Amino acid sequence: MPSHSFDTPESPRRIFMLGATGTIGQATVLALVARGHEVVCFVRPRAGVGGVLQGNDTARLLPGATVRLGDVQDPVSLARDGFRGERFDALVSCLASRTGVPRDAWAIDHQANVHALDAARQAGVSQVVLLSAICVQKPLLAFQQAKLAFEKVLVESGLTYSIVRPTAFFKSLSGQIERVRQGKPFLVFGDGQATACKPISDDDLGAFLADCLSDVSRHNRVLPIGGPGEAITPRQQGEHLFALLGRPPRFKRVPVRLLDVIIAVLGVAGRVVPTLAEKAELARIGRYYATESMLVLDPATGRYDAAATPSTGSQTLFDFYADVLSGAAAPERGDHAVF
Repeated sequence: MPSHSFDTPESPRRIFMLGATGTIGQATVLALVARGHEVVCFVRPRAGVGGVLQGNDTARLLPGATVRLGDVQDPVSLARDGFRGERFDALVSCLASRTGVPRDAWAIDHQANVHALDAARQAGVSQVVLLSAICVQKPLLAFQQAKLAFEKVLVESGLTYSIVRPTAFFKSLSGQIERVRQGKPFLVFGDGQATACKPISDDDLGAFLADCLSDVSRHNRVLPIGGPGEAITPRQQGEHLFALLGRPPRFKRVPVRLLDVIIAVLGVAGRVVPTLAEKAELARIGRYYATESMLVLDPATGRYDAAATPSTGSQTLFDFYADVLSGAAAPERGDHAVF
């Protein structure tokens, strides 16, 4: 049979979906269903942030898809409750650890995906679409190393793969909307211009992930992707937010060295109190995002390159800010909140 091309109608496929209850997972499921695919979502009995979603709640979030309940970290449950001895064409994984601390990262970003890949192969899956992250280009943190480790397993599996590495998400850049609306200054690290990103919406990313199934130009590739428009800095984010509110911009600078002190103190205390070691890792994650751009990294120069970072979609961060301020949208930030 001839290969599918991006411009021709897709043949319906049977898709096994992981990570469906996250905002990106939900958008991806909707995009897959809209393209005529049969989607089976394997989710926890109590899913969502804080485990507030039960089976019926999850089914309502994912119209048009089949929801099956089980434990993605348990290979027996994956086979028995998820795949059920049935055949599938593709695995789409939007799995991501909620906190990024080492224990969670290696359990979810790596091991759960490994278990799912093994079960998928037994079910006849020949293609995998994986949601990763652009920050794995410079892997200084546990969750980045865990994601990279699974990327390597996937590439070496012999299956057709698409590894999608998006830039910043709208929800991760929305934490200061309420504080600015309350009259507080916008927080920036340094001068707010040392880093930049091309934010991408959940819907645009979901569509990109879904189209990886049929677009052969995306097969067996690592795909960095951002949203439309030019790269924007934190200072530009703040300026636009104040403009939407009709107020003059006000910024408060936070020195990066403050994070270094917090990391050092928590790191020492974490040798005695394990929960403080996890807080130290969260502080390291915060420092990473405060000092590194979410753009394609040029390995030759060690610099981030906005021009080399592909764009897709039509939804902009500033449109999203306007929707949030008007009440038309509400960011669900969960465990990924920084501010």
